[in-house]
Amino acid sequence: MPTDLQQKSALQLPTDIAQTVARTLDEDIGDGDISAQLIAANQTATATIWCRENAIVCGTAWANEVFHQLDASIQIDWDAKDGERIAANSLLATLSGNARALLSGERCALNFLQTLSGTATLARQYRDQLSEFPNTQILDTRKTIPGLRTAQKYAVACGGCQNHRMGLYDAFLIKENHITAAGSIGNAVAAAQKLAPDRSIEIEVESLDELHLALNTAADIILLDNFSLPQLHQAVAITQKTLPT
Repeated sequence: MPTDLQQKSALQLPTDIAQTVARTLDEDIGDGDISAQLIAANQTATATIWCRENAIVCGTAWANEVFHQLDASIQIDWDAKDGERIAANSLLATLSGNARALLSGERCALNFLQTLSGTATLARQYRDQLSEFPNTQILDTRKTIPGLRTAQKYAVACGGCQNHRMGLYDAFLIKENHITAAGSIGNAVAAAQKLAPDRSIEIEVESLDELHLALNTAADIILLDNFSLPQLHQAVAITQKTLPT
């Protein structure tokens, strides 16, 4: 049951990068980097960033924003773009400009690059394992680092996987407690359609019986919760027989 949510994997930068970086710098620098003040205010320097492991690059926009919020004149030349595969011990970027700004922004920039490249690299590993199954998609979850939801969703897309819902507001995910409160799977789906007919509806089922019930609703996605491998095979077979061709 492919939906628009499953197709949204384009590499579109989030709109909250500046805000995220500002919060990060405030957390790290506070009222001033006292160690950087040991260096003359007008001293300049050149720095390089190297990738020590095979990776999928992600986070360059966040790194750029870190340094440019500290000093807009800092020059950054990247040797790889987001989404590109890079080999271990490869040069990733060269920076030049005010030495204090380079030192103050170093850790925050690297934290973004390491975290987001790590997410993108793992996503690519999962996608590569399913290369023989082009019709199979890997969706992400909301289990992200607090404050980095949009960044990690972007990293997943850089790794070649698909974004699921962004939060609790843009799609329904009807779970056991929702079903119990509504009285049935059918009641929960009907209520969702009435509340927000333009939103995708996903149902989490815990048995093959619940799967049959969900297939008779207007659900867009069905999530199989803790199914064994044999049960997964059964569920796929049931779904293929039920859905129109």
